Amino acid sequence: MTTLLAFLAALGLLIAIHEYGHYRMALACGVKVLKFSIGFGKTIFKWQPKTSDTEFVIGLLPLGGFVKMLDEREGAVEPTQRHLAFNTQVLWKRAAIVAAGPIANLLLAIFLYATVNWMGVQEAKAIIASPVAESLAQDAGFKGGEHILKAAHVDEDWQDIQSLEEFRWFLTRAALNKQDVSIEYARSEGGSRYKANMPLSKLDVHEIDAKLFQKIGILAPWSAATIGEIQAASAAARSGLKMGDLVLSIGGKEVVDAQQLRQAIRASIHKDSNPSTGLSQEWRIDRAGQILSIMVEPDVKLENQTPVGIIGAYVGSAPALTIVNYGLLEGFSKAFNRTWEVSVLTVRMFGKMIIGEASLKNLSGPLTIADYAGKSAQLGLTSYLIFLALISVSLGVLNLMPLPVLDGGHLVYYAWEAITGNQVSEHWMERFQRGGVAILFTMMFIALYNDIIRLFVNT
Repeated sequence: MTTLLAFLAALGLLIAIHEYGHYRMALACGVKVLKFSIGFGKTIFKWQPKTSDTEFVIGLLPLGGFVKMLDEREGAVEPTQRHLAFNTQVLWKRAAIVAAGPIANLLLAIFLYATVNWMGVQEAKAIIASPVAESLAQDAGFKGGEHILKAAHVDEDWQDIQSLEEFRWFLTRAALNKQDVSIEYARSEGGSRYKANMPLSKLDVHEIDAKLFQKIGILAPWSAATIGEIQAASAAARSGLKMGDLVLSIGGKEVVDAQQLRQAIRASIHKDSNPSTGLSQEWRIDRAGQILSIMVEPDVKLENQTPVGIIGAYVGSAPALTIVNYGLLEGFSKAFNRTWEVSVLTVRMFGKMIIGEASLKNLSGPLTIADYAGKSAQLGLTSYLIFLALISVSLGVLNLMPLPVLDGGHLVYYAWEAITGNQVSEHWMERFQRGGVAILFTMMFIALYNDIIRLFVNT
């Protein structure tokens, strides 16, 4: 229920803001608005103020909306009201009305990001877990426990890093832009500072997913290799492990943090002789200051048809947290920059998908959005606001794409009119509309297919 309500609230707000942009700009340009609708299909609510020409409607299907304006192309217009029709307006007014919807979504994103920046959000400190084996982070000399202080693209200014999320976002942008990065870090609080380089330009990036971060090697914040809550009749319980045990080594190999411990557990299987059984190994643990040796044999489960070891216990302590917030001007500036960066990233990903340099798996549909909406709502207000901002940017950018059925397609028509002095004929506009609908439905089908695979097959 939380997921559904969070999804509907998000969808309703973003659509309303988009259409309100069209509505307000139309009124500002002197165009008569007949109907303002959120949703399609059967009307479940309608209202018209006595002083307004506009009927406000909520439809049964919350999958879009529209603003219906007075227009000679859609019906007869009285001569006395012809100056109020959309089609009679000068070119810049028509373009402004069309562009106002996507712009409203982008402005909403700025506001939401700024609100989060001003409120402050609790995030994991930029202390990284042990890197994935044979990853760029490991090759750069990271071992786990390093506190990331600053980062920079090659030949650019250094940027302060306040949280792991900020650092991962920095690395994501660099990887997609094929930029190498320089990193300044300390191995302990207030300790000596070191520098490292990560050649992200070497990565062949087709998809923003877990595999990308596996290649980079930075997956999670650092946490101690402690044993948490233990399930009854589990491998951990049978071996005599206790809650609070700190794991020092497994099979003679040092364990530096929870990330490395989880990897060691997963790999503790008989890979050649009998992959369905766990590999018994000596664990050295620190139990309240006493060093003990315990033999542990994990159970085995199949994960995407691959056997992995499990012990039936929560692994790792809570990561160190920090409150990330900014003042009025800095918070707004960072919100503007984040909106711009996400917009550019979205455009580039669409472009890469079109030319085949990025996977179509990056397209997400309503199921994934609903899932993320529910999860973000459960995590708290700030997480939900960040989710709304991200989707608002995506909606704004999507509508600016040059597809005839979208706002961007109409802006292309107006660009042609500005250059040639002639409007696109109704004949060609109808053909373009059909092509645009076909492309849009294809994208929706791919997005829905990705949703099903992501949520129901790969789980």
